[in-house]
Amino acid sequence: MRKPQHVPVLLDEVMEYFNVRPGGVYADATLGLAGHSSEIARRLGPKGTLIGFDRDPEALALAKARLDELRGELGSQMPEIRLVPKAFSEAASEIEPGSLDGLLADFGVSSLQLDEAHRGFSFRTDGPLDMRMDTRTGETAEQVVNQEDENELADLIYEFGEERRSRRIARAIVRARPITTTAELAKVVSAAAPAMKGDKIHPATRTFQALRIRVNDELGEIRTLLESAPSLLKPGGRLVLISFHSLEDRLVKDAFREAGRSGVYEVLTKKPVVAGEEEERRNPRSRSAKMRAVVKI
Repeated sequence: MRKPQHVPVLLDEVMEYFNVRPGGVYADATLGLAGHSSEIARRLGPKGTLIGFDRDPEALALAKARLDELRGELGSQMPEIRLVPKAFSEAASEIEPGSLDGLLADFGVSSLQLDEAHRGFSFRTDGPLDMRMDTRTGETAEQVVNQEDENELADLIYEFGEERRSRRIARAIVRARPITTTAELAKVVSAAAPAMKGDKIHPATRTFQALRIRVNDELGEIRTLLESAPSLLKPGGRLVLISFHSLEDRLVKDAFREAGRSGVYEVLTKKPVVAGEEEERRNPRSRSAKMRAVVKI
């Protein structure tokens, strides 16, 4: 596997709001390729602990290699690192209650997942319709596309993709079955719902998003993390979450608002923090990132 390029989104802003204290205990719930975690580790010092979660075995292996490189650089100043090969929804079973000084999650699809054709996340390179973050288990996008009935497909494309033309797309998918590759699916969707004037995204973008969310139960994962986070954080502990589409951000915003009203958190970001022009130029994927942060009272 080639070494993927990785640019952690909103890195400076995350570090500002995460406020890493040397010697603290921090968790990165979406380790990815360890971009954010590497910077956290640099600030933690030898008495600190960093716990990293990722359900993607390929990402976890690359993250471990990058953190091992960092250990070679930092030497005795490297904090304790504990890597957990599980989804972040299982954080409560792996972390001592009330032990965290900070919890970070970046809900975006990683560079590794998007850029490697065999993972099936992107229509820009042809590959098998997989889309599983954990390739060891679960239903693939190919199974969903070829086995769901037309109404169920239309509903999930509408709900998870926020795609207004979901009925037309679902009908075209059912007629074209079996569909086994990302290029085949993108072609079917584009023919059924071609780009309209003013569209800034590929016609298949929303359908691919919907399938990815369904295959990985992404919104359910986020809800579970939001529910468990208060019990994992110490008083004064910080929760920093980065969303990449409106469904994720709405969950985070509503949970933070409610927990703020009930006195669980103080909300640190009245509006979501977004990338500046320079970062958007450097890393186009940062354009849709929205970061929100709270501190436990």
